[in-house]
Amino acid sequence: MPQPFPTRQIGPFTVSAIGLGCMNLSHGYLPRPGTADAERLLLHALDSGITFFDTAALYGFGRNEELLGRTLMHRRGEFTLASKCVLAEIDGKRGLDGSPEAIARVLEDSLRRLRVDHIDLYYMHRLDPKVPVEESVGALVRAKEAGKIGAIGLSEMSAATIRRAHAVHPIAAVQTEYSPWTRNPEIAVLDSCAQLGIGFVAFSPLGRGLLAGNVSGAGIGEGDLRADIPRFQGDHLAANLALYEKMRALAAEAGCTPAQLCLAWLLSRGPHIVPIPGTTNIAHLDEDLAALSLDLSDDVLAAVDALFPAGAAAGARYSRMAQAQAGTETFPDEELV
Repeated sequence: MPQPFPTRQIGPFTVSAIGLGCMNLSHGYLPRPGTADAERLLLHALDSGITFFDTAALYGFGRNEELLGRTLMHRRGEFTLASKCVLAEIDGKRGLDGSPEAIARVLEDSLRRLRVDHIDLYYMHRLDPKVPVEESVGALVRAKEAGKIGAIGLSEMSAATIRRAHAVHPIAAVQTEYSPWTRNPEIAVLDSCAQLGIGFVAFSPLGRGLLAGNVSGAGIGEGDLRADIPRFQGDHLAANLALYEKMRALAAEAGCTPAQLCLAWLLSRGPHIVPIPGTTNIAHLDEDLAALSLDLSDDVLAAVDALFPAGAAAGARYSRMAQAQAGTETFPDEELV
């Protein structure tokens, strides 16, 4: 039976305090696992007590949803399922379409791939600047009224956009990159979520693997999305690996791993925050979940803050194209390209 992990509230859902980001089982990072290994990891996560699984139409252009559909849906009542629209495949390429028609079409495709008739939490993956957020949210409200989704979420959007969307219909969750080296949600989004009663889901909580010790000075190979991110290139990468070494030393002194320290730090930032690390490795997953049993002192958590003030990471957190699609606030001196 799953362990009685600590839980947190995301909108109407009570979920494990750490969820699973499923993207890199099918998309983005290399190497990708084989089918059997990916299925094994998903089932291990569920058996271990994770009750919050996050996917998207974009991931593998539907292959990630298909993976979850065939692997987990015979145990559908045991977990909260989240997926996303707006950012998806368009004519064989990554594309952005927040029109009500596109949202309805992508949702139907996701339901089919996931082998369900209802998705618990459905996010706008990004804001389409060509479509008022009110129109996109309206399409999701209609999907909710039809019983096809249970709650509405937003991903990588500003506090102002969140408030506009929330005025149309209560938003259950906001998802944004958040880790010690990516502090942008602290500018305005975290406070807005707390004020409005919105759950906050932290993706890439381990710095896209770098803060877990999974990136070397040799850099990232071609075909991995991180190869296009400035933080993983040249002098920026060297500077960020130097930061990681300081994090590793701090974790060793605290008696945990750097990944566990990252997750414990995130969980300490507010009761409405749920990190969703992703991994292709069962041992790494178990390591991440062990963060839930840590009891770290305020001094250790403060030391993480001191090590990673805003702007500590070298280089932009997105490629030029991806940054153009992210609405989250930036720091005044943040490098954007």
